[in-house]
Amino acid sequence: MKLTISKYNPSVIPLPYSIRPLRPLSTNNHQFHTSTTQSATPLPFATAVGPPPSAPVPAASQYGERVDRRWRQAELLKRGQDLRASQMKPGTAMKKRFWKDVSVRMTPGNSVQSPINMAYERPVRAPSTKTVLPIPSSKPQLASAIALEWDLLVSAQQALKTHLIPLTSIATRAHDINLQDRGQLPGKAREEIVTMVMRYLDTDTLLCWAPAKSLHDAVQLEQSDERGDKKLRDLQIQVAKPIISYLTSRIWPGIEIKPVLDDGTIVPVSQPQETKDVIRGWISGLGPWELAGLERAVLAGKSLCVAARLVVEWSENFQDVRLAAEEESAGHKFGIEEAAEACSLEVRWQTGMWGEVEDSHDVDKEDIRRQFGSVILVVSGTG
Repeated sequence: MKLTISKYNPSVIPLPYSIRPLRPLSTNNHQFHTSTTQSATPLPFATAVGPPPSAPVPAASQYGERVDRRWRQAELLKRGQDLRASQMKPGTAMKKRFWKDVSVRMTPGNSVQSPINMAYERPVRAPSTKTVLPIPSSKPQLASAIALEWDLLVSAQQALKTHLIPLTSIATRAHDINLQDRGQLPGKAREEIVTMVMRYLDTDTLLCWAPAKSLHDAVQLEQSDERGDKKLRDLQIQVAKPIISYLTSRIWPGIEIKPVLDDGTIVPVSQPQETKDVIRGWISGLGPWELAGLERAVLAGKSLCVAARLVVEWSENFQDVRLAAEEESAGHKFGIEEAAEACSLEVRWQTGMWGEVEDSHDVDKEDIRRQFGSVILVVSGTG
Protein backbone atom coordinates (compact mmCIF):
# COMPACT_ATOMS: atom_id res chain seq x y z
CA MET A 1 0.00 0.00 0.00
CA LYS A 2 1.43 3.28 -1.07
CA LEU A 3 1.17 6.21 1.31
CA THR A 4 0.82 9.54 -0.39
CA ILE A 5 0.93 12.88 1.52
CA SER A 6 -1.05 15.46 -0.30
CA LYS A 7 -1.71 19.10 0.45
CA TYR A 8 -3.85 19.67 3.51
CA ASN A 9 -7.45 20.55 2.80
CA PRO A 10 -9.30 21.63 5.99
CA SER A 11 -12.67 21.03 4.40
CA VAL A 12 -11.88 17.35 4.02
CA ILE A 13 -9.78 16.45 7.08
CA PRO A 14 -9.96 18.97 9.98
CA LEU A 15 -6.96 19.16 12.23
CA PRO A 16 -7.22 18.98 16.01
CA TYR A 17 -7.74 22.23 17.91
CA SER A 18 -4.27 22.16 19.38
CA ILE A 19 -2.57 22.29 16.02
CA ARG A 20 -4.91 24.61 14.16
CA PRO A 21 -3.25 27.65 12.64
CA LEU A 22 -3.68 30.92 14.47
CA ARG A 23 -6.10 33.51 13.16
CA PRO A 24 -4.37 36.69 12.09
CA LEU A 25 -4.94 39.73 14.34
CA SER A 26 -7.44 42.22 13.07
CA THR A 27 -6.29 45.75 12.48
CA ASN A 28 -9.80 47.19 13.01
CA ASN A 29 -10.47 49.15 16.28
CA HIS A 30 -13.11 47.67 18.54
CA GLN A 31 -15.25 50.33 20.27
CA PHE A 32 -17.26 49.68 23.39
CA HIS A 33 -19.88 52.39 22.77
CA THR A 34 -22.38 53.00 20.04
CA SER A 35 -22.35 56.82 19.94
CA THR A 36 -20.58 58.54 17.14
CA THR A 37 -17.30 60.32 17.86
CA GLN A 38 -17.22 64.10 17.65
CA SER A 39 -14.04 66.09 17.38
CA ALA A 40 -13.51 69.36 19.31
CA THR A 41 -14.17 72.59 17.50
CA PRO A 42 -11.30 75.04 18.13
CA LEU A 43 -12.28 78.64 18.83
CA PRO A 44 -10.28 81.67 17.81
CA PHE A 45 -8.04 83.23 20.49
CA ALA A 46 -9.86 86.17 22.11
CA THR A 47 -7.92 89.42 22.40
CA ALA A 48 -9.00 92.11 24.88
CA VAL A 49 -9.32 95.66 23.66
CA GLY A 50 -8.18 98.52 25.84
CA PRO A 51 -5.86 98.89 28.81
CA PRO A 52 -5.41 96.06 31.34
CA PRO A 53 -7.60 96.08 34.46
CA SER A 54 -6.33 97.86 37.54
CA ALA A 55 -4.70 95.95 40.37
CA PRO A 56 -6.93 94.81 43.27
CA VAL A 57 -7.15 97.21 46.18
CA PRO A 58 -7.40 95.94 49.79
CA ALA A 59 -10.73 96.48 51.45
CA ALA A 60 -11.09 99.52 53.66
CA SER A 61 -12.13 99.49 57.29
CA GLN A 62 -15.48 97.86 57.97
CA TYR A 63 -16.76 100.40 60.47
CA GLY A 64 -19.51 101.65 58.16
CA GLU A 65 -20.68 98.19 57.17
CA ARG A 66 -20.71 97.07 60.78
CA VAL A 67 -22.85 99.98 61.89
CA ASP A 68 -25.20 99.53 58.93
CA ARG A 69 -25.57 95.85 59.79
CA ARG A 70 -26.49 96.74 63.37
CA TRP A 71 -29.04 99.24 62.13
CA ARG A 72 -30.59 96.63 59.82
CA GLN A 73 -30.75 94.15 62.67
CA ALA A 74 -32.45 96.72 64.87
CA GLU A 75 -34.95 97.49 62.12
CA LEU A 76 -35.78 93.82 61.66
CA LEU A 77 -36.18 93.45 65.41
CA LYS A 78 -38.51 96.43 65.52
CA ARG A 79 -40.68 94.92 62.80
CA GLY A 80 -40.77 91.61 64.61
CA GLN A 81 -41.86 93.31 67.82
CA ASP A 82 -44.74 95.00 66.04
CA LEU A 83 -45.94 91.70 64.62
CA ARG A 84 -45.45 89.68 67.80
CA ALA A 85 -48.29 89.30 70.27
CA SER A 86 -48.19 91.19 73.52
CA GLN A 87 -48.16 88.04 75.63
CA MET A 88 -44.75 86.48 75.98
CA LYS A 89 -43.67 83.11 77.20
CA PRO A 90 -41.44 82.89 80.29
CA GLY A 91 -37.77 83.36 79.50
CA THR A 92 -38.17 85.36 76.30
CA ALA A 93 -38.01 88.86 77.79
CA MET A 94 -34.20 89.04 77.59
CA LYS A 95 -34.27 88.26 73.90
CA LYS A 96 -36.33 91.35 73.16
CA ARG A 97 -35.45 95.02 73.10
CA PHE A 98 -37.83 96.71 75.53
CA TRP A 99 -36.82 100.23 74.43
CA LYS A 100 -37.71 101.75 71.11
CA ASP A 101 -35.69 104.96 70.93
CA VAL A 102 -32.76 106.40 72.87
CA SER A 103 -32.22 110.04 73.76
CA VAL A 104 -30.27 112.24 76.18
CA ARG A 105 -32.25 114.24 78.69
CA MET A 106 -30.66 117.30 80.23
CA THR A 107 -31.22 117.88 83.95
CA PRO A 108 -29.87 120.62 86.23
CA GLY A 109 -26.20 119.81 86.71
CA ASN A 110 -26.21 116.50 84.83
CA SER A 111 -27.10 115.00 81.50
CA VAL A 112 -28.79 111.62 81.91
CA GLN A 113 -28.78 109.03 79.15
CA SER A 114 -32.18 107.31 78.96
CA PRO A 115 -33.46 104.49 76.76
CA ILE A 116 -37.10 105.35 76.13
CA ASN A 117 -39.80 102.69 75.93
CA MET A 118 -42.86 103.06 73.78
CA ALA A 119 -44.98 103.77 76.86
CA TYR A 120 -42.61 105.17 79.51
CA GLU A 121 -39.02 106.16 80.12
CA ARG A 122 -36.46 103.76 81.52
CA PRO A 123 -33.20 105.55 82.36
CA VAL A 124 -29.95 103.61 82.49
CA ARG A 125 -29.10 102.67 86.06
CA ALA A 126 -25.84 101.78 87.76
CA PRO A 127 -25.73 98.08 88.70
CA SER A 128 -24.11 98.78 92.09
CA THR A 129 -26.68 101.28 93.38
CA LYS A 130 -29.70 100.71 91.07
CA THR A 131 -29.90 104.48 90.70
CA VAL A 132 -29.89 106.54 87.53
CA LEU A 133 -26.42 106.77 85.98
CA PRO A 134 -25.56 110.49 85.86
CA ILE A 135 -23.18 111.98 83.32
CA PRO A 136 -21.64 115.39 84.11
CA SER A 137 -23.01 118.25 82.04
CA SER A 138 -19.46 119.01 80.86
CA LYS A 139 -19.36 115.68 78.98
CA PRO A 140 -22.11 115.90 76.34
CA GLN A 141 -20.06 113.84 73.89
CA LEU A 142 -19.94 110.95 76.35
CA ALA A 143 -23.70 111.10 76.94
CA SER A 144 -24.41 111.05 73.20
CA ALA A 145 -21.96 108.19 72.66
CA ILE A 146 -23.64 106.13 75.41
CA ALA A 147 -27.02 106.80 73.79
CA LEU A 148 -25.68 105.60 70.44
CA GLU A 149 -24.17 102.56 72.16
CA TRP A 150 -27.57 101.52 73.50
CA ASP A 151 -29.29 102.33 70.23
CA LEU A 152 -27.07 99.77 68.45
CA LEU A 153 -28.09 96.95 70.80
CA VAL A 154 -30.70 94.59 69.38
CA SER A 155 -31.74 92.82 72.60
CA ALA A 156 -31.70 93.32 76.34
CA GLN A 157 -29.41 90.32 76.69
CA GLN A 158 -26.62 92.18 74.89
CA ALA A 159 -26.72 94.87 77.58
CA LEU A 160 -25.34 92.29 80.03
CA LYS A 161 -22.13 91.90 78.01
CA THR A 162 -19.64 94.57 78.96
CA HIS A 163 -17.66 94.32 75.72
CA LEU A 164 -20.76 95.51 73.84
CA ILE A 165 -21.26 98.54 76.13
CA PRO A 166 -17.70 99.74 76.90
CA LEU A 167 -18.72 103.35 77.47
CA THR A 168 -21.53 102.45 79.86
CA SER A 169 -19.22 100.17 81.84
CA ILE A 170 -16.45 102.74 82.21
CA ALA A 171 -18.95 105.47 83.14
CA THR A 172 -20.40 103.15 85.78
CA ARG A 173 -16.88 102.53 87.08
CA ALA A 174 -16.26 106.26 87.45
CA HIS A 175 -19.62 106.71 89.15
CA ASP A 176 -18.82 103.99 91.70
CA ILE A 177 -15.42 105.56 92.44
CA ASN A 178 -17.10 108.92 93.02
CA LEU A 179 -19.62 107.42 95.44
CA GLN A 180 -16.89 105.54 97.33
CA ASP A 181 -14.83 108.71 97.66
CA ARG A 182 -17.86 110.40 99.25
CA GLY A 183 -18.53 107.46 101.57
CA GLN A 184 -21.89 106.68 99.95
CA LEU A 185 -20.83 103.25 98.68
CA PRO A 186 -18.67 100.65 100.44
CA GLY A 187 -15.48 99.55 98.74
CA LYS A 188 -11.90 100.58 98.04
CA ALA A 189 -11.83 100.87 94.28
CA ARG A 190 -9.36 103.78 94.29
CA GLU A 191 -6.75 101.92 96.33
CA GLU A 192 -7.20 98.80 94.24
CA ILE A 193 -6.72 100.72 90.99
CA VAL A 194 -3.59 102.48 92.26
CA THR A 195 -2.05 99.18 93.36
CA MET A 196 -2.93 97.49 90.08
CA VAL A 197 -1.61 100.15 87.69
CA MET A 198 1.63 100.57 89.66
CA ARG A 199 2.47 96.93 88.89
CA TYR A 200 2.65 97.82 85.20
CA LEU A 201 5.38 100.42 85.81
CA ASP A 202 8.15 97.82 86.21
CA THR A 203 7.07 96.00 83.02
CA ASP A 204 5.83 98.97 81.03
CA THR A 205 5.47 98.24 77.32
CA LEU A 206 6.92 101.63 76.41
CA LEU A 207 10.07 100.95 78.47
CA CYS A 208 10.76 97.39 77.24
CA TRP A 209 13.33 97.86 74.48
CA ALA A 210 14.91 95.18 72.35
CA PRO A 211 18.59 94.48 73.05
CA ALA A 212 21.12 96.28 70.90
CA LYS A 213 22.59 92.97 69.73
CA SER A 214 21.80 89.36 70.50
CA LEU A 215 23.44 86.08 69.59
CA HIS A 216 20.03 84.67 68.64
CA ASP A 217 19.16 87.37 66.12
CA ALA A 218 18.46 86.35 62.54
CA VAL A 219 21.10 88.45 60.85
CA GLN A 220 19.42 88.34 57.46
CA LEU A 221 16.09 89.61 58.80
CA GLU A 222 16.25 91.31 62.19
CA GLN A 223 19.51 93.15 61.60
CA SER A 224 17.78 95.16 58.93
CA ASP A 225 20.49 97.63 57.99
CA GLU A 226 20.75 96.02 54.55
CA ARG A 227 17.01 96.57 53.98
CA GLY A 228 17.37 100.25 54.68
CA ASP A 229 15.00 100.11 57.68
CA LYS A 230 15.66 100.99 61.29
CA LYS A 231 16.18 98.32 63.89
CA LEU A 232 13.46 97.56 66.40
CA ARG A 233 15.40 99.10 69.27
CA ASP A 234 15.92 102.33 67.35
CA LEU A 235 12.20 102.58 66.61
CA GLN A 236 11.29 101.91 70.24
CA ILE A 237 13.66 104.62 71.46
CA GLN A 238 12.36 107.05 68.84
CA VAL A 239 8.76 106.56 70.01
CA ALA A 240 9.47 106.42 73.74
CA LYS A 241 11.76 109.43 74.12
CA PRO A 242 9.15 112.16 73.43
CA ILE A 243 6.63 110.53 75.77
CA ILE A 244 9.16 110.13 78.58
CA SER A 245 10.33 113.72 78.10
CA TYR A 246 6.75 115.00 78.33
CA LEU A 247 6.06 113.01 81.50
CA THR A 248 9.26 114.03 83.29
CA SER A 249 8.86 117.70 82.41
CA ARG A 250 5.10 118.34 82.53
CA ILE A 251 3.45 115.72 84.75
CA TRP A 252 6.14 114.30 87.06
CA PRO A 253 8.95 116.88 86.99
CA GLY A 254 12.27 115.94 88.51
CA ILE A 255 11.94 112.16 88.40
CA GLU A 256 13.94 109.64 86.38
CA ILE A 257 12.29 107.03 84.15
CA LYS A 258 14.66 104.45 82.75
CA PRO A 259 14.22 101.39 80.53
CA VAL A 260 13.18 98.28 82.42
CA LEU A 261 15.29 95.84 80.38
CA ASP A 262 19.07 95.97 80.16
CA ASP A 263 21.07 94.37 77.37
CA GLY A 264 21.30 90.61 77.70
CA THR A 265 18.72 90.15 80.49
CA ILE A 266 15.04 89.25 80.66
CA VAL A 267 14.54 90.31 84.29
CA PRO A 268 12.96 93.80 84.45
CA VAL A 269 14.73 96.50 86.40
CA SER A 270 12.64 98.30 88.99
CA GLN A 271 12.24 102.06 88.83
CA PRO A 272 13.76 104.21 91.62
CA GLN A 273 11.68 104.42 94.78
CA GLU A 274 11.38 108.21 94.44
CA THR A 275 9.87 107.75 90.98
CA LYS A 276 7.36 105.25 92.32
CA ASP A 277 6.32 107.52 95.18
CA VAL A 278 5.75 110.52 92.90
CA ILE A 279 3.72 108.52 90.38
CA ARG A 280 1.67 106.81 93.10
CA GLY A 281 0.80 110.15 94.66
CA TRP A 282 -0.21 111.59 91.28
CA ILE A 283 -2.50 108.63 90.53
CA SER A 284 -4.08 108.80 93.99
CA GLY A 285 -5.03 112.45 93.41
CA LEU A 286 -6.82 111.91 90.10
CA GLY A 287 -10.53 112.53 89.82
CA PRO A 288 -13.01 109.66 89.43
CA TRP A 289 -13.34 110.02 85.67
CA GLU A 290 -9.60 110.37 85.08
CA LEU A 291 -8.87 107.39 87.33
CA ALA A 292 -11.38 105.19 85.50
CA GLY A 293 -9.93 106.28 82.18
CA LEU A 294 -6.38 105.60 83.36
CA GLU A 295 -7.35 102.10 84.46
CA ARG A 296 -8.94 101.32 81.08
CA ALA A 297 -5.93 102.67 79.16
CA VAL A 298 -3.40 100.73 81.26
CA LEU A 299 -5.29 97.46 80.80
CA ALA A 300 -5.64 98.04 77.07
CA GLY A 301 -2.05 99.08 76.28
CA LYS A 302 -0.13 97.46 79.17
CA SER A 303 1.65 100.77 79.66
CA LEU A 304 1.25 103.23 82.52
CA CYS A 305 3.34 105.87 80.77
CA VAL A 306 1.23 105.84 77.61
CA ALA A 307 -1.99 105.83 79.67
CA ALA A 308 -0.88 108.85 81.71
CA ARG A 309 0.17 110.69 78.56
CA LEU A 310 -3.21 110.03 76.94
CA VAL A 311 -5.26 111.04 79.99
CA VAL A 312 -3.38 114.32 80.48
CA GLU A 313 -3.68 115.14 76.77
CA TRP A 314 -7.49 114.90 76.76
CA SER A 315 -8.65 115.45 80.34
CA GLU A 316 -10.63 118.58 81.08
CA ASN A 317 -8.81 118.90 84.42
CA PHE A 318 -5.36 119.28 82.81
CA GLN A 319 -6.08 122.12 80.41
CA ASP A 320 -3.33 124.33 81.82
CA VAL A 321 -0.71 121.63 81.25
CA ARG A 322 -2.04 120.92 77.79
CA LEU A 323 -2.12 124.55 76.68
CA ALA A 324 1.47 125.13 77.80
CA ALA A 325 2.64 122.03 75.96
CA GLU A 326 0.71 122.88 72.75
CA GLU A 327 2.61 126.15 72.42
CA GLU A 328 5.88 124.23 72.24
CA SER A 329 4.63 121.34 70.09
CA ALA A 330 2.92 123.55 67.49
CA GLY A 331 -0.53 122.10 68.20
CA HIS A 332 0.41 118.43 67.79
CA LYS A 333 -1.88 116.22 69.89
CA PHE A 334 -1.27 112.78 71.34
CA GLY A 335 -4.31 110.82 70.19
CA ILE A 336 -5.57 107.30 69.57
CA GLU A 337 -3.16 106.49 66.75
CA GLU A 338 -0.12 107.73 68.65
CA ALA A 339 -1.04 105.76 71.77
CA ALA A 340 -1.79 102.59 69.79
CA GLU A 341 1.49 102.90 67.89
CA ALA A 342 3.49 103.29 71.11
CA CYS A 343 1.86 100.24 72.74
CA SER A 344 1.94 97.90 69.73
CA LEU A 345 5.18 98.92 68.05
CA GLU A 346 6.91 95.55 68.44
CA VAL A 347 3.81 93.66 67.24
CA ARG A 348 3.56 95.83 64.13
CA TRP A 349 7.28 95.40 63.48
CA GLN A 350 7.04 91.62 63.76
CA THR A 351 3.90 91.36 61.61
CA GLY A 352 5.49 93.59 59.02
CA MET A 353 8.29 91.06 58.76
CA TRP A 354 6.45 87.76 59.17
CA GLY A 355 2.85 88.65 58.30
CA GLU A 356 -0.40 88.92 60.25
CA VAL A 357 -2.57 86.12 61.62
CA GLU A 358 -6.10 86.62 60.36
CA ASP A 359 -8.77 87.26 63.01
CA SER A 360 -6.05 87.78 65.61
CA HIS A 361 -3.66 90.66 64.92
CA ASP A 362 -6.24 92.66 62.97
CA VAL A 363 -8.82 92.26 65.74
CA ASP A 364 -6.34 93.33 68.42
CA LYS A 365 -5.35 96.34 66.33
CA GLU A 366 -8.93 97.60 66.17
CA ASP A 367 -9.77 96.68 69.76
CA ILE A 368 -6.95 98.73 71.28
CA ARG A 369 -8.11 101.76 69.30
CA ARG A 370 -11.66 101.21 70.53
CA GLN A 371 -10.46 101.09 74.14
CA PHE A 372 -8.36 104.24 73.80
CA GLY A 373 -11.29 106.00 72.13
CA SER A 374 -13.51 105.23 75.13
CA VAL A 375 -10.83 106.66 77.43
CA ILE A 376 -10.77 109.93 75.49
CA LEU A 377 -14.53 110.24 75.64
CA VAL A 378 -14.60 109.60 79.39
CA VAL A 379 -11.88 112.07 80.43
CA SER A 380 -12.57 114.85 77.91
CA GLY A 381 -15.15 117.57 78.42
CA THR A 382 -16.01 121.20 77.98
CA GLY A 383 -15.03 122.23 81.51
